[in-house]
Amino acid sequence: MEELKKKRLFLLDMDGTLYLDDDLFDGVNEFLSYIKKVGGKYLFLTNNSSKSVNKYVEKMNSLGVETTADDFLTSSQATAIYLSKKQYKKIYVFGTDSLKDELSCFNITDRLEDDIDCLVMGFDTQLLFQKLEDACVLLGRGVDYIATNPDYVCPTSYGYVPDCGSVADMLYNATKRRPQFIGKPKPEMVLLAMGKTGYTKDETVIIGDRIYTDIACGLNAGIDSVMVLSGESTRADIEKYKINPTYVLKNVKELYEIIKG
Repeated sequence: MEELKKKRLFLLDMDGTLYLDDDLFDGVNEFLSYIKKVGGKYLFLTNNSSKSVNKYVEKMNSLGVETTADDFLTSSQATAIYLSKKQYKKIYVFGTDSLKDELSCFNITDRLEDDIDCLVMGFDTQLLFQKLEDACVLLGRGVDYIATNPDYVCPTSYGYVPDCGSVADMLYNATKRRPQFIGKPKPEMVLLAMGKTGYTKDETVIIGDRIYTDIACGLNAGIDSVMVLSGESTRADIEKYKINPTYVLKNVKELYEIIKG
């Protein structure tokens, strides 16, 4: 546990780690303030592509956490960085209006058109059957298929709702096509965060509630990880997924108490 006190870059998942719905967990503001006090840095890394960065700023501010756009790195942003390296003629965006806003610098559409050569799917809280049907048509044509994140569920105060990974499984059952996932557990978001801030792997830790995305991302990036038990994953998931976090704690408040000493 002493090694946690030496960390200076804290990469924080959000849903299930810092809050559920509109309920901020105890100790979050104290934890964030302490990181700043010791000269550290935190970034919010989320796979949830249903909200734009501006919407997340509004969300955190409404919970009493003062943030700016520079405090966030989302799977939508990581997807945009990936797409910038490609030369797609037209991209069908299967997602929320916020995801469309994040990808607005590309030639995007939400209608079935002949010149579409890429399908991008996110966590879609505005899901309609028409989008599922359009996706099946496009996947049958053989277009490139990208998804922002592989999460099966998104935590809520009443349980869970299907996330992007669940819809990807549904489309697989219909088309036998799997997407290329962009967000956690791929290491790119962590590497982008370290590149943005200048911290080393030894100075960096990722904190999250989901073992197969947050914790796996830390392992894939070669950094320490803290699994908190305030969201989806349980201790039993360590054996189930054969993924070992560096630390397992009850919540962010316990982490704060440890690093504060």
